[in-house]
Amino acid sequence: MAISALEGHSRGLELSVGELMGALGDSVTVLPVVVALGALTAASLPHLLLGFAVFQAVWGLWYGLPVSVEPMKALAGLAIAGTLAYGELVAAGLLAGGLLLVAGRTGTMARIQRYVAEPVIRGVQLSVAAVLALAGFDLAAGAPTVAVVGLVVAVAATLVYRRAGALAVLAVGTAVALWSGGVPAVSVPALAVFPAGGPTLTTGAVEGLAGQLAMTVGNAAVATSLLLSDLFDAEVSADDLATSMGSMNLLAVPLGAVPMCHGSGGLAGKYAFGARTGGANLVLAGLYLVAALVAGLWAGFPLAMLGVLLLAVAWQLATVALDSRDRPLVVGMALLAVATNVGVAFVAGVVGHAALRRVR
Repeated sequence: MAISALEGHSRGLELSVGELMGALGDSVTVLPVVVALGALTAASLPHLLLGFAVFQAVWGLWYGLPVSVEPMKALAGLAIAGTLAYGELVAAGLLAGGLLLVAGRTGTMARIQRYVAEPVIRGVQLSVAAVLALAGFDLAAGAPTVAVVGLVVAVAATLVYRRAGALAVLAVGTAVALWSGGVPAVSVPALAVFPAGGPTLTTGAVEGLAGQLAMTVGNAAVATSLLLSDLFDAEVSADDLATSMGSMNLLAVPLGAVPMCHGSGGLAGKYAFGARTGGANLVLAGLYLVAALVAGLWAGFPLAMLGVLLLAVAWQLATVALDSRDRPLVVGMALLAVATNVGVAFVAGVVGHAALRRVR
């Protein structure tokens, strides 16, 4: 069923089996991270899910393409691991929104990209994966038997489809939560400013932001722009994407959403499962809205299985990160991030890559 384009960049929408499957393909990397944030931080899970519901619909209608809406994984990963407090996450999200909006409106994304090479982006990804893995091991150690069950599920699902491990663990953990707590009552998230707490600007927030912006510039803006051109012959510039991400975070984070971005991985996942228009976003918006209304079903999610969930997410990030021509730099950044923090690793990666390029 075709629906006429509405405005902006929109090319038209379609609702079909392919759009439905594409929507499910994008949820593989989003839901596990969001549920972990709701369980391990002060963030309100209903508000997190509602934020994704709203902006999946917004960008699906605006672009008319299956543009992804994902958590900012560096910031989310640090918050899940406990190295970034919730207030710092909020502050970093607001700063990211402001900087991306200015960068997009002034056309500076191409210039920024020159200073953030691909190996540095991969190094930040592996750094976040390492931090998540350590947090996952700590949680899994609390109930080793439950963790082993989750691990078997993750491995089996990964053998069927490479990106399905985390989602399979999420499904099993949700079933356990339903079995122990029953079906939750429907609850509408209250509209409030900073419902789980306001921003706290610290050095840690700025350091986390530095690592996140490296991933956002490379993956969410530049790589996504190129992929939209390759897959859909669509002219959506990196500056357009930066503008939409900036405005999205300035509007959504104060209302309780996690800092969000676009992403080439989510876009590729939607396309691989059959999505070809923004219809997939509308389907996914509906699914996230329903999830927001019954978010209490994850209240009894077993922590040990949540640890396995974090390990599965970390594994997915690590496999992408290690696909680099400068693996020693990537691994070195991850080790430095574990010893210090992601912000320090990011700065060291930029300097190290510049030095290597001069030598070569």
